[in-house]
Amino acid sequence: MRYWLMKSEPGDCSIDDLASFPGQTVAWYGVRNYQARNFMRDQMRIGDGVLFYHSNCKEPGIAGIARVSSTAYPDATQFDKLSKYFDVKATPETPRWFNVDVQLVKKIALISIEELRRHPALERMRTLQRGNRLSITPVDPAEWNFILQNLVGD
Repeated sequence: MRYWLMKSEPGDCSIDDLASFPGQTVAWYGVRNYQARNFMRDQMRIGDGVLFYHSNCKEPGIAGIARVSSTAYPDATQFDKLSKYFDVKATPETPRWFNVDVQLVKKIALISIEELRRHPALERMRTLQRGNRLSITPVDPAEWNFILQNLVGD
């Protein structure tokens, strides 16, 4: 089992949106970074843990716990000419972009980025590293356990 931090802009898909979706599940669409795509396509497995992170907002931070609930499949938005995620080079025969489904485990009180930075146990966490802008990053099992045991309320 692996662990991931996945960023979503609340204006696009918030933790509350996820909680209201059928099956409390969302396709993690629109990723247009090759490294993040490769994480989904090549490494994510059903059951992997996810820290659902609100980004590009007034107060960024971890807003919920989720899990990967599907294997990777082609992101339909790459073929939709009306989508901001349309990719002229992608075809159904040779898709360039993939997504996985993510299912809510539980909404939590927001753990701000400032709170995450306060803990020496998280100082190597990839999303906290200077210059990191990836929307999906692996989370070390020790970091996952620290967050769940020390920062997530019941």
